[in-house]
Formats: sequence, C-alpha cells, structure tokens
Amino acid sequence: MQLLKDKVRQEGIVLSEQVLKVDSFLNHQMDPVLMKEVGKEFIRRFEGENITRVLTIESSGIAPGIMTALELNVPLIFARKQKSLTLTEDILVEKVYSFTKQETNEITVAKKFMQPGDRVLIIDDFLANGEAAFGLARIVEQVGAEVVGIGIVIEKAFQPGGRLLQEAGYRVESLVRIGALSNGQVTFADEEGTN
Repeated sequence: MQLLKDKVRQEGIVLSEQVLKVDSFLNHQMDPVLMKEVGKEFIRRFEGENITRVLTIESSGIAPGIMTALELNVPLIFARKQKSLTLTEDILVEKVYSFTKQETNEITVAKKFMQPGDRVLIIDDFLANGEAAFGLARIVEQVGAEVVGIGIVIEKAFQPGGRLLQEAGYRVESLVRIGALSNGQVTFADEEGTN
C-alpha cells in the first residue's frame, strides 16, 4: 500500500533496530483519511470472505478496525486490556505478551458479542512476534467462530510473527512489511537488496 509506505517514510521514527514509532498517524494521533484507506484496502484483500465481525485489541487497532468494519457494515469488537467493573461475567480471556511494552496483559471480550459460526477478521496495527494475533484468534476459536484472516497495518517482517501465524494456518495480509530498521532508516521487505 503505497500511501501507507509514504507515511511511514515521512513520519515514522526509527527508535532502534526493533522499534518503529508511528505515533503521528497510527497509535497516538491518528490520520482518519489514511485509516479510511486502510479499511478499504483490507476489504479489497479479504473480498468474498463473508465477514460477520471485525475483532481488534485496544487501543491502536481500533482506528483501522473501525474503518474496516464500517466499510463492511459489520460490528467491531475490541478486546480490552484494562479490567472493567462492568465486564465480569461470560467473558473470554487470553494472556497476550506485548513486545513493545514488554509486559503480559489479559485481554477480554464479552461472549455475547461473538457467536459460533461467526466469520471474524482480526485487525491489528503492528505484527512483531504474533502474540496479540494468536491471543485474538484463540478468543474467536473459544466460541466456535472462524478466523477468516488477520489484517495487519505494519508487519515487522524481520520478526517471526507473520511466519508463525501462517504456519499455524492463518491467512495474514500485511499492508506494509518492514524488512529492517537500521541506521535510522526503514527498509521495506519488498525493497531489500535494491538501491
């Protein structure tokens, strides 16, 4: 997705060989025009899948998730990381390790929002080691629903998440794949080895 690549080049900040900061357009301040295009691109890539729900994790997955759900005209569910006084019964819970935050969270979804037979598209902002996507997939599968695919805004292709998810049988569609973060520069996986 060229529009997203351009945004990463222009506004992404390489903090280390493992961390890319995109807080100006994705996970702090959000670019709604870009998020709308992200939603349209996910719809194009998952066309014909008869998706009945979109599932993401709070908070950075909500913008691309809601735009995708809006384009599909289906509900968006977001797994909560924070404990809620109102979300205590009939919940689905999974533990998820965050590479960026270096911590484990329990994520929860109310069972009433997902039914056996639902066809669920998982959307997330980043893919590194795949922990969040695997946790969300386990929640979907706990209720007897089906994961039709996993849509990722930015995949760090030099980390194993995408490969591990595909080896587990999931369809993964990443809008941009980063091959390396070095010397303050982003190299996209499809541009590696070219100058």
